[in-house]
Amino acid sequence: MLKNFVEELQWRGMIHDTMPGAEAHLMEAMRSAYVGFDPTADSLHIGNLVPIMLLAHYQRCGHKPFALVGGATGMIGDPSGKSSERNLLDEKTLRHNQEAIKKQLAHFLDFESDVPNSAVLVNNYDWMKEFSFLEFIRDVGKHITVNYMMAKDSVKNRISSESTDGMSFTEFTYQLVQGYDFLHLYKTSDCTIQMGGSDQWGNITTGTELIRRIAQGKGFAITCPLITKSDGSKFGKSEGGNVWLDANRTSPYKFYQYWLNSSDEDAEKYIKIFTFLTENEIKQIITDHQEAPHQRGLQKRLAEEITTMVHSKSDFENAEKASNILFSKSFKADIKTLDENTFLDVFEGVPQAEISKAELSELDMIGALAAQTNFLASNSEARRALKENAVAVNKEKVAEDYQLSEDDLINDKYIILNKGKKNTYIIKVS
Repeated sequence: MLKNFVEELQWRGMIHDTMPGAEAHLMEAMRSAYVGFDPTADSLHIGNLVPIMLLAHYQRCGHKPFALVGGATGMIGDPSGKSSERNLLDEKTLRHNQEAIKKQLAHFLDFESDVPNSAVLVNNYDWMKEFSFLEFIRDVGKHITVNYMMAKDSVKNRISSESTDGMSFTEFTYQLVQGYDFLHLYKTSDCTIQMGGSDQWGNITTGTELIRRIAQGKGFAITCPLITKSDGSKFGKSEGGNVWLDANRTSPYKFYQYWLNSSDEDAEKYIKIFTFLTENEIKQIITDHQEAPHQRGLQKRLAEEITTMVHSKSDFENAEKASNILFSKSFKADIKTLDENTFLDVFEGVPQAEISKAELSELDMIGALAAQTNFLASNSEARRALKENAVAVNKEKVAEDYQLSEDDLINDKYIILNKGKKNTYIIKVS
């Protein structure tokens, strides 16, 4: 049973442009469509989530999705929205990256079952590597004029940019190579639609032009808007750079925090784009949020859905627990359940001092706060804070006569000190 894919995208705010006839074409029968992914890293990042969700919704609407890993195009570099060329990668690295990317896509797409619309992963290096330069310019290049290629915004913007040295021939030919991918998949897999971000319109329509001129066929383009944040900062970036889908590059805790920290305006947009919740479910979540915005119910549900989807239910639960741990009534017990990496994520940027286990057994509270750690400026300041009952060890208030011991260690090596509500310090015992 086919569902209306274009309608589904429209209410979610995921349509930028569609070529005339695309919607009717999709309602006639199961169709194949593809999206290309850059394999220059062994992980996708949240900037790739929109095209991933396009393919996931496509499959859920009864159509067949193709995920194309650009092994050949990854060796060239796409000029769209870029100010410089990419580093070129060898085949072994590209194959490794391809396998890693497929594992991530499998969280969203069904590659394994024997249904007619199961997802397929392809790599354009497989059909481009045998092509000689002469064959390519004879069989493909002659069908597209330089005038046509120069008229594309991605080319015009790059050539006219004052900040660059222009554009290499390698990059200039990128749209021809991507266009040929569409032609190849059209011929071999009856793939009639290419999807991507709105910055890909020029490259995609080069493909539809090649299908028209060489195969006398009809291809369609569907693009989605490029995601922007309401405060003008770049979507998909945190202080540490890209927010990756790989837990080793961006921990599930930091991933969860990225979505949890969305503004109300952004979260309302993101929950439509980055989840499979229905229109009615989302309307209810937004209504409930507007009645009690301080509870951040919208952000919490968004972060839950997407962390569970990209990582797992248990990763979400651990991230949620870590997020709430600073306010937990059973802090001491709860903090000991966190693994070391999550613990360090939660306390990232907190001042640390390192001591040995031998020093710990002799460390009094004055030394822990001032003499041996320099957390506070002087012993007298430490003594005053203790007398004012402003000092806590692992969130439990202590007096000057408290003796630190191995019983206080979290993950066998950390002790959390607080002076008042705002000053937190970590002692690392090695």
